[in-house]
This record gives sequence, structure tokens and C-alpha cells, in this order.
Amino acid sequence: MRDRPARAPRAPAHAALGSDVPRVLAADDQEEIRQALTRALQALGYDVELAADGIEALAKLPLDPDLVLLDAEMPGLDGFEVARRIRADPEYLDLPIIMVTGLDSREDRLRAVEAGVNDFISKPFDLTELRVRCTSLLRLKGATDALKRQHADLEQVVAKRTADLRVALARMADAQRNTYAAHLDTIRRLVIAAEFKDRDTAAHIERIGLYCELVAGTLKLPPGEVEIIRHASPMHDVGKIGIPDAVLLSPRKLDHGEWEIMKTHPAIGARILAGSPSPVLQAGETIARSHHERWDGSGYPGGLRGEDIPLAGRICAVADVFDALTSNRHYRDALPNATVWEMMQAERGRHFDPAVLDVFLASREAVEMIQQQSRLL
Repeated sequence: MRDRPARAPRAPAHAALGSDVPRVLAADDQEEIRQALTRALQALGYDVELAADGIEALAKLPLDPDLVLLDAEMPGLDGFEVARRIRADPEYLDLPIIMVTGLDSREDRLRAVEAGVNDFISKPFDLTELRVRCTSLLRLKGATDALKRQHADLEQVVAKRTADLRVALARMADAQRNTYAAHLDTIRRLVIAAEFKDRDTAAHIERIGLYCELVAGTLKLPPGEVEIIRHASPMHDVGKIGIPDAVLLSPRKLDHGEWEIMKTHPAIGARILAGSPSPVLQAGETIARSHHERWDGSGYPGGLRGEDIPLAGRICAVADVFDALTSNRHYRDALPNATVWEMMQAERGRHFDPAVLDVFLASREAVEMIQQQSRLL
């Protein structure tokens, strides 16, 4: 039949017209039989549409009949073929079809059923039989249509509620994003406040986050872990807020006592960040405590060795040393990048995790791009 977009089930034609009168499409090639059907159907209280052949019957389907009466033997398209074409259109799968026929063989009736016919009336038809069979099928059609409309109404309700739920979830997601962004912004500002005692390190914390993000991503860590390391690593030196200015800002090399004081900043930072439900602050606690540990076990504060050092701490150790050595400090000038690369390579397997350092060294171009962009800000 025709190609048409899917749509909700329609109300019966008589209902759509604001009438309680069912509409019957009667197709027969003989004028006298069409007139007889018209009189009989109108006497039963039905609205009648007539078709002189199968082609006209198919053409009048858009009038939305509630029932179709088909003559079996029509020229061109007989009743069997018309029934098959009606059933081939999904829109008319439930449209009742009665075949009005003089054929009474078992083979003809099986053929009609296979074509999609629901019932039969023999010629010459009896008015009582016509009424009973039409009433039965129209009642069934009405119940089917009511179920379809109820289903369509339910689908509309579900669709509206689903759309409303999507809007609510989108708003919730936006609120959560805003809360998370505010959470990260608060962390960043607190870290800046801690670092503000030493103005030379103000940009240091931002670069550390970017370096660590680069290494973590290259190591193929899950995206969520990469993001956490990106935002947690700038907190590595937050414990310096607890170091006296005389030690922290000393323009000379620290003596043994001062150095022991300086070495307490990882533990101080871990205590500051401890106990938070935030994954970022939890990672910050780990990084603060472990970023001065060394691969060979000679670091502080725990003297951890190898993979006993948390991976985030090993990543931050590489980024922190590179940025510290290539940045100006109040007690010394920055070293050239080439010198620092060589120095770090020499510490492979001693200060640094070999795998993490190899990734960092292989990312030299990207590292120096971050460095250059930071200096332009």
C-alpha cells in the first residue's frame, strides 16, 4: 500500500466526526447489489461508503471506515487481492473485513482467511445475518481501538514524564557540575593562599597540575583518575603553610635543624587534608604525604621504596622536581631546561620511578609547551 509515518491510533471515523454512527465501506461491482447493501446497512444504522471495484475500495480507505464489506469476485482486483493489500498496510491491520460471496467451497474460504478476511456472508445475504456479523466485528473493533487509544495516551504520559525527568536530571547535573567546579575553585584558592607566602611559587601549582595530568594521561590511567590527579597535585606543598617564614623564605642554604623543620611539610599537608570525603582532597592528602619519597627509599617522610610509594606521589615527584629546578627561587636562579633534563635522567631508578620518568622525558615537547604558556600569563 502506501508509505506513511507512524502515528498514534486514530479514533473510529464516526467518532472523529462527532457521530455514534459506524462507517462501512461496501465494495461490489454490481450496482443492484451495492444499492441493496446500502439499504440494508442504512437500515441497521450505519453510514455507508460505496466502491464499484477493488481499486476504488483501496482509494477510499483514507476515509477511515470502521468495517469493509468486499465482494469476492470483482474484475481487476478481486476481493482476495483487496484484502491482502489492506492487510499489507500496518495502519489497517485491525480493520474488520467481511467477504460477501457466492463462493462456498472450503478452498475459497481458506484462501480468504489467508488474505486477511475476518468473516463471511453468503449471497444472497440475509439482513439478520448481516446485522449480527457486522455488530460483532464492530464491537471487537471498538474495543481494540479503545485499547490502542488508551495505550497511546499512556505512551504520551510516559513520554511527557520522561521528558520532564530528563529536564530535571539535566538541571541536577548542571547543579552538580557547578558544585564540583566551586569545590575545585575553593581548593585552588586555598592552595594559592598557602603558596602566597612564597610569591615565586604562585604559578608553580598550576604547572604541577598540568604536568601531572599529562603524565597520568600518557600512562593510560582512567579519565576520572587523571582528572583527580590534575586537581589534587597542586596541593602537594600545602603543608608549607605550617613552616615558619624564617625557614621557608631563607635566602641561604638551610642548616640541619632548619632542614628538619622543612621536611615536616609533607606530614603537615597530609594532616590538613586528612579526613575529607572528597576524592580530590583524599588524593591531595596522598600526594602531599608522598611526593618527597624516592624510588630507592631515601626520601621522606616515610622512607617508602618503589611501588610502595603511591603512583600519584611518584608522578608528582617528577613534575615537582622539574618545575622547581626550572623556576626562579628567592635563593637561586632557574636552571636551563637542557641541564634539568640531564639531571633528572641521571636520577632514573634512584629518585624517580623509571616508568614515570620515561613518560615525562618522552613528553618533553608537551612539557615545555606548558612551561612556555605559563610564563606568558
